[in-house]
Amino acid sequence: MSFMAARQADGVGSKVGSGGVASSAQTNVDRRERLRRLAMETIDLRTDPYFLRNHVGQYECRLCLTVHKTEGNYLAHTQGRRHQQNLAKRSARDAFDKGQARLAQVAASASAVPAVKTPKIGRPGYRVTKQVHPSTGALSLLFQVDLPEADADANPRHRILSAFEQKIDAPPDGRYQYICIACAPYETIAFKVPNMPIDGANDLHFSHWDADRKVLTLQICFVRGARAPAFEDSAPPLPGMRIPMAMLPLPPGTY
Repeated sequence: MSFMAARQADGVGSKVGSGGVASSAQTNVDRRERLRRLAMETIDLRTDPYFLRNHVGQYECRLCLTVHKTEGNYLAHTQGRRHQQNLAKRSARDAFDKGQARLAQVAASASAVPAVKTPKIGRPGYRVTKQVHPSTGALSLLFQVDLPEADADANPRHRILSAFEQKIDAPPDGRYQYICIACAPYETIAFKVPNMPIDGANDLHFSHWDADRKVLTLQICFVRGARAPAFEDSAPPLPGMRIPMAMLPLPPGTY
């Protein structure tokens, strides 16, 4: 190949006496070289947490899991799109982990706050009335609990427990269920009643707290036609129970 042919092959379309037009491959090589020189001037590899020199003398990026022959190649890699995207992902994950750790710390500190224990002043007085609806024959129980020492903003609570949920009356007897009523500063009391289905949708099932008289009224209505399980007269509550039991067994055949 003659000199002119070689010149024309290397620089098609270029002027005489000038260098040839750079191809895309040559442009990429030049760009990588400029990035490498710039990175070597501005980046200290000793402070790069992802820079690692392995046992064969090559350089690894622990973030992208890539291997490079020279430090310059590694520095050029750090300026590329892949490394920058992985850095952004790592930063986002670190920020998320810090947020989760902060939430866990706040939750732990909140749970470490000791609960306020209100001294108990004894059991409240109560009245229990057995009722039968005159027209439908539905059976119900009316509880009236006197709480004269309750706070002005008190909100008495009640809950129905099965025999297997409570831990006081042992062994559990599935023929009974427990109506528990709690209001500070009184002790929690529970009424032991036959285990019959309760009609919660009935209008006769309600609770009312009279803040002026400090009286809680609770009425539960059993499902119409329900019958109590067969049982004998129950013994009085065992001594030393933390939750007093008001035993309300009904004669067989009544329910």
